[in-house]
Amino acid sequence: MWFTISVPSRQQPLNGNRTGHILETKKQECELPGHTVTEMISASAILARVEELGAAITSDYPDSTRPLLLVGVLKGATLFLADLVRHINRPVEFDFVAVSSYGAATVSSGEVRVLKDLDASVSGKDVIIVEDILDTGLTLRFSYLVESLRARNALSVRICVLLDKPRRRRVPVDVSYRGFEIGDLFVVGYGMDYAERYRNLPYVGCVQFDDPDVR
Repeated sequence: MWFTISVPSRQQPLNGNRTGHILETKKQECELPGHTVTEMISASAILARVEELGAAITSDYPDSTRPLLLVGVLKGATLFLADLVRHINRPVEFDFVAVSSYGAATVSSGEVRVLKDLDASVSGKDVIIVEDILDTGLTLRFSYLVESLRARNALSVRICVLLDKPRRRRVPVDVSYRGFEIGDLFVVGYGMDYAERYRNLPYVGCVQFDDPDVR
């Protein structure tokens, strides 16, 4: 069955956070559990924080002759990276890698698959890995990103994440740039998905399931 998100119009009164109600519309091969998506971090708050992160990166890399490469982790970091690079006031390159530890699940499995490697060379460049969300640390650590980039002769490797779940950490990760710290919640929007849905939401929303045993 298809599930769509119904967001109240701006003209309608809102009590607290805006909530999207999941409506059943038509049959589909993969049925998702009933759930709602509630706005947690607004689009304006995200933009303000991304501007601050861009300014911090600009300040930390003042030498414009020293190449700076931002590596976005697909697909969730796509919107974050696109907004971030526009707030970095110096020459910058960007590229993408694709790793997977979720699939259609809501919790990281800890088993990572590398789906796409970098096209650009990292040798002689400062590199910042840009992630949408950091929880267990396995996606960054055990998908070889940090170690592999250093092995490819990157001048430096730092990590920038939009959302950090420190209570979920299973391996230590040194985060240089952090957007927001959140609890152990299942979040979507602003590039992040649940079974490939909700990536286009302009805000970060929290998924709440009708059945409390679903997670």
